[in-house]
Amino acid sequence: MPPTPSTRTPARAAHLVLVPAALAVVLLATLLTGLTGSARAATPAVDAPAVQAAQAAQAAQAAHAVQAAAAVDIRLRRGVLVDPSSPAMGAARRDATYTPVAANTHTRWFTEAVPVDRARAAAASWADYGRQKNRTPMIAVYGLPNRDCGSHSSGGFDPRSYRLWVEQIALGLKGKGAVVVLEPDALGLLGSCAGQELWTSLIRYATYTFARNGTWVYVDAGHSSWHPANVMADRLAQSGVQWARGVATNVSNYRTTNDELAYGRSLVAALATRGYAGKRQLVDTSRNGVGPARDGTWCNTPHARLGSKPRVVNAGGVDFYAWVKRPGESDGTCNGGPGAGQWWPTGARRLLGR
Repeated sequence: MPPTPSTRTPARAAHLVLVPAALAVVLLATLLTGLTGSARAATPAVDAPAVQAAQAAQAAQAAHAVQAAAAVDIRLRRGVLVDPSSPAMGAARRDATYTPVAANTHTRWFTEAVPVDRARAAAASWADYGRQKNRTPMIAVYGLPNRDCGSHSSGGFDPRSYRLWVEQIALGLKGKGAVVVLEPDALGLLGSCAGQELWTSLIRYATYTFARNGTWVYVDAGHSSWHPANVMADRLAQSGVQWARGVATNVSNYRTTNDELAYGRSLVAALATRGYAGKRQLVDTSRNGVGPARDGTWCNTPHARLGSKPRVVNAGGVDFYAWVKRPGESDGTCNGGPGAGQWWPTGARRLLGR
């Protein structure tokens, strides 16, 4: 009869306990080894250099994407600021007929109506409003001595005051992502009247001053039916175009967008041969919806209609379509209009085809 547990000797009892424990350890080690081996067999070997190379490539692509986004200036990544204080906006509040004009009136014109001692604050206010709205503030600077050769838009500063005025506007816009269209018609009018002797040097000074303070300048270059591209390129070269972002065309005129784009390409090519490569174009589309009048009338042309809405283009060498000329504001006392720059409801309705 086998002994009962109570009759086993202490030594034998110890032996019987140790053997099962040793077997358990062996079995557990075998099981773990099998599981580990199975896991290793199921997971392919990792090529550490290949993984590192892939990670490096992904990081490089991400960095390139960030750099590419940063390389696109903020002015090309947001819309142009609408002017809430324009006469068109006031008219639209009273009569919704004018809303298509008011909603697309962007450019503020700085003339001697904004004197030297108020120019910096006025420019800064407009630019700060642009930051608030995340839109690009656009200004037409229009203050040369004997501006417009004494015609409908005559006026301007003396040379010294003009330089001071430009400096103050530039300081107000400094570093705020603004755009300036510089002196509409001036280079087109060269040789048309007395008192223009300093025009190119003053435009040159203005171009440099604005550019130095971080503002994009588009020097006005007339339009496609005014001067040949080579003639205008020479005038631009005398006027500091090397510091400008590019050229503005068709300001206050009616030439079709296609004609202006072709003219702009010719201008850019002509400037490149003179050592000023890479210039861009801004096209005024405010009144070119049906092109120029057949009889050549330019002042408050009844035939005109609104053109393409202002927008960032950033393609084909063109940065903007802009309404530099504010639709509904008179060219002067012609074809029934009031004084230059005054709101004219009849003219606005004509542009709307009403």
